[in-house]
Amino acid sequence: MDTVANSVRIIPAIAVPEGAGVTVHRTIGTPVLREYDPFLLLDHISSDKPEDYLAGFPSHPHRGFSTFTYMIDGHMEHQDSMGNRGDLGPGSAQWMKAASGVIHSEMPKQKNGLMRGFQLWINLSAAHKMDQPEYQEYSAEAFPVIRTEDYALKVLIGRFSNTAAPIVDDLTNVCYYDVQVNPGRHFRHRIPAGHHGVIYVFEGSGQLDRQRLPQHSLAIVDADNGELDVVAGQQGVRMLVISGKPLHEAVVRYGPFVMNTREQIDQAMRDFQSNNFVRDRAWIKRSE
Repeated sequence: MDTVANSVRIIPAIAVPEGAGVTVHRTIGTPVLREYDPFLLLDHISSDKPEDYLAGFPSHPHRGFSTFTYMIDGHMEHQDSMGNRGDLGPGSAQWMKAASGVIHSEMPKQKNGLMRGFQLWINLSAAHKMDQPEYQEYSAEAFPVIRTEDYALKVLIGRFSNTAAPIVDDLTNVCYYDVQVNPGRHFRHRIPAGHHGVIYVFEGSGQLDRQRLPQHSLAIVDADNGELDVVAGQQGVRMLVISGKPLHEAVVRYGPFVMNTREQIDQAMRDFQSNNFVRDRAWIKRSE
């Protein structure tokens, strides 16, 4: 059950089986919060037990949205029906604009007993759902890190102040940060006007508007003012801070297909069943 205090809504993660039996901790994409425009799903993979994730995510399709995969520990080997393949290591990330259609697989691999990472689904507008697919893949070193006395912030998508990430989303203006706040210190930030923002805590704990932010919980930022002032607890806090411009469009989803109408979902299913799903080869951009 989610709770409300002041203007902060806190949603605990729910354990959900995915792929071939992988357990993920989901906050967006559940009966409690089906979507938060433009975000469709936020999954957190976190385990030191290989049996929890080694079955992985065998070949599956996507249409109508983009995915962003960010690794903290371990590796994620991936490949797709168009011949692309790669290995996301600790700190690396991949932006995949599935758009008109991609079939791919993702196989998690632990390192030193650890496996942690995130996947975010970002909706595409009706005008771009059938665009040509694209990939952007970058190593950990490609992402700038801002360090102050209070926090360290990695800019993964978009901009923070005058610092830009290598990944830019021109459609929904997503910003995505990995922020580690030192014990008792503050992280202050303003979400852009008119955008939706969330915080996901995955290490330690903190407070936002005097509401506790426990580990493995999502906080929805007050859309009216967008002001953040997170105070870290005694062990510090590490969190994702994500924002994006809402699309304000109808969302019809069926598994890995997210469209605007039921007829478009039916067409996606027919395309997949008749082997007409993949229409374009993805363009791939990798860091040096």
